[in-house]
Amino acid sequence: MTNSAYSRTDLACETRPADLPAMPGVRSRETNENGIAVSDLIIADEEAARLIGKPIGRYVTLSRPKLWQVSGEDYDHFRDCLAEHLRSLAVGMTGRRPDSSFGVLVAGLGNRDITADAIGPQTAQKLAVTRHLRDREPEVFAAIGRCALSALSPGVLGQTGIETVELIRGAAENAAPDLVIAVDALAARACERLASTVQLCDRGIEPGSGVGNHRRPICRETVGVPVLGLGVPTVVDSSTLVYDALGRAGIGAISDELRAVLENGRGFFVSPKESDVITAHLSTLLAESIEQAFAV
Repeated sequence: MTNSAYSRTDLACETRPADLPAMPGVRSRETNENGIAVSDLIIADEEAARLIGKPIGRYVTLSRPKLWQVSGEDYDHFRDCLAEHLRSLAVGMTGRRPDSSFGVLVAGLGNRDITADAIGPQTAQKLAVTRHLRDREPEVFAAIGRCALSALSPGVLGQTGIETVELIRGAAENAAPDLVIAVDALAARACERLASTVQLCDRGIEPGSGVGNHRRPICRETVGVPVLGLGVPTVVDSSTLVYDALGRAGIGAISDELRAVLENGRGFFVSPKESDVITAHLSTLLAESIEQAFAV
């Protein structure tokens, strides 16, 4: 049995091998910014993508324990740090610095009726959108000092009967943004990552991939404009949780009986008991960071 059999995760920082620095086609840098652990991982070729299990692209991970409890100056530091990385990634993806003519469409992915999956929709709801003001109220738009922000919450396939990427592509064709930001709840491998990590990716996002419910990817190729993936892990697969605990206990061999238990537990996902507080707090953090990143 390989690790990937029971180690579901959307986080690139959890799939990279221990010998990552020596791998060709990979560049990695670890820094600490005001107590925030920042991992910058670039997967440059197909072989590295195969070994790590993530598409070619850049993955930036910001981590701080129990983000939903962070407040005051610590909250401001994290928001500022996230906004800076959002802006930097946006410039690299679009080739231009955001100004009053720059358009951003924020897509809040997920099911708003499931607390652990509602970070995307709540983030979109909390944004102060400005695109409609650019032509209708130009003086107000100029006074706000922000890019043309628009937002939508496309729901999930079971609610709409329409693939999420089709709705976002339609909105992008009409709004003509320079960048789409797809915000989603993610799955982690380790419990300590839950609600303590934010991942940014210049390759977009594949909704449901971490929970085995693969949907069509939301990326430049499917939407028509660059797509920045922004997500927070809120759930862990129950089998992944058990498998990871066994590994920490030094148990490498899996008996047939234990394998049956792991297989039976697949499809169950665990979220922290503070899910409602986490979703409310982190959606506010993401919304404020996006607004700050695209101030002009």
